[in-house]
Amino acid sequence: MRAAPSLLLAALLPLFAGCQMLADKPETVSTVGMTRLQGELSAAGGQLLFKPCEESRRFVVRDTGNTGLLQEASALAATPGTLFADVRGKLAGSQQAGNDGQLDVQQLYRVEHSSSACSDPNFKRLILRASGHEPDWNIKASGQGMVLDRPGQPSLAVPYLEEQMPDGRLSLSTEANGQRIDLWVAPQRCVDIATGAVSHLSAELRIDGQTLRGCGYYGGSRND
Repeated sequence: MRAAPSLLLAALLPLFAGCQMLADKPETVSTVGMTRLQGELSAAGGQLLFKPCEESRRFVVRDTGNTGLLQEASALAATPGTLFADVRGKLAGSQQAGNDGQLDVQQLYRVEHSSSACSDPNFKRLILRASGHEPDWNIKASGQGMVLDRPGQPSLAVPYLEEQMPDGRLSLSTEANGQRIDLWVAPQRCVDIATGAVSHLSAELRIDGQTLRGCGYYGGSRND
């Protein structure tokens, strides 16, 4: 017997059906005046609501940038847990009873199940985070350097060089400690194979003669 869909999933189904066709028609819109925001997603009355971290206000989400946020949230809502979103958009005043306004989302950085992302102490200092599985790896890059973590091995902290490509790709590389490490990220929807989390960057780590793939997102200290 199939389990009944979660309340969030059920509430989002009408929105998902109505917006599914819009995701294939991206529009170029200026991000001037927009703010990067993190918070929790919920649903009520067939609308997706966004509550910024450490706030009680709730805003109706409008996917003005055709980011696919409504679809991604609907898919992840099939699994229980707190939904966290990291987006760039513009807050507008209240237009309906039952909410505090609307959030026009222009860019989606990530959406995932997490009850602790709002309290991440490292987010504001991060330039980039990328990770993957099989085998597991995790890279955090900031203005202080790059840290590579892998199970069973000590953390490797090294300086790095950053190279920005014309097509939006970014490369972080180092030859510190006699070891060559290259991390490439590209602006492309990426799904974590272990958690189902969706982020805006695909990632490729080249190390020890291996090419490892994963996903990534820009941290709070990078304004992309």
